[in-house]
Amino acid sequence: MPTLVIMRHGESQANRDNIFTGWSDVPLTETGVSQAHQAGRIIFESGLQFNDVHTSFLKRAIITTHIVLDEINQNFIPEHKSWRLNERHYGGLRGKNKLAVKEKVGANQLKIWRRSFSVVPPLLKKRDKDARYDRYGVKVPLGESLQMAQQRLIPYWIDQVAPQLLDNKNQLIVAHGSTLRALIKFLENISDEEIPNIEVPNGKPIRYDFDDRLKILSKQFMTSDNDS
Repeated sequence: MPTLVIMRHGESQANRDNIFTGWSDVPLTETGVSQAHQAGRIIFESGLQFNDVHTSFLKRAIITTHIVLDEINQNFIPEHKSWRLNERHYGGLRGKNKLAVKEKVGANQLKIWRRSFSVVPPLLKKRDKDARYDRYGVKVPLGESLQMAQQRLIPYWIDQVAPQLLDNKNQLIVAHGSTLRALIKFLENISDEEIPNIEVPNGKPIRYDFDDRLKILSKQFMTSDNDS
């Protein structure tokens, strides 16, 4: 029975400051580092052994990954990084405070840009250049809907993660709120109308156990044995 654990990185500076981030590279806060350590301890208590870990090209996820691997004493497992696991690109909203955007466009429009599946945010006028992506021939998006983020994510799931699970090899994914929402939507067949209600908190591991055909047998937010 293969197991998948997914988790969002610990709190970043942009999370703390309520700023749209996307593909911008921002560090963890002290709280975020603490969340990553706690998540690692929770996973350690479960006794799970992983064959691989998957993360994005963004340091808030990479640093969280390394903290977790250290806590579970599994630094030796193969670590796979992919731009396909990057956060959704927020386009012209990037770097803007969410409350300031709300005051400008209204709560309803902000919610649509943030939470809907298919609506694209305001696009950047110019595409960013970044050596991380240039070396793989990847064009940085001008902006993405959650649907667009899912479309780049699912091929990675199909090619890199699902085959390992089908081979009964446990997998760990440390990524971002939106891309994990997109993956959850795919795994659980959640409707476009319901996906805005799905939350993925920082630093909270989610465990999926599958049968031999990757049908979900159980899902749970992992907690410590010491939690009341």
